[in-house]
Amino acid sequence: MRSENTLFVGGPLDGRVLPVLTGHTGKPPQWYEVPVPDPDGGPATVYAYRLEPAAHSKRLGLPRGWKYTYVPEGREPRRWPWTKKGGGASPRTGLPPHE
Repeated sequence: MRSENTLFVGGPLDGRVLPVLTGHTGKPPQWYEVPVPDPDGGPATVYAYRLEPAAHSKRLGLPRGWKYTYVPEGREPRRWPWTKKGGGASPRTGLPPHE
């Protein structure tokens, strides 16, 4: 596996450069989550970082390198493209989904 040294901006990892595994296209994952265990044995705190371009090339505007930026509110929940926003009853059956 190939890795790329990536800068972290904001949050508890501010200013650190860590190796992050890249995908088959050479790009790091869109989100990087860091679980931190609770010292009292409670649930772990998860810090979320979103991938952003570090800089752009002058001529074509292509990304030159990547950085992770801290997102204090966390990662937004995944939404499938075929689901409705309201998630209400089906217009055909009148039943809530999956019932």
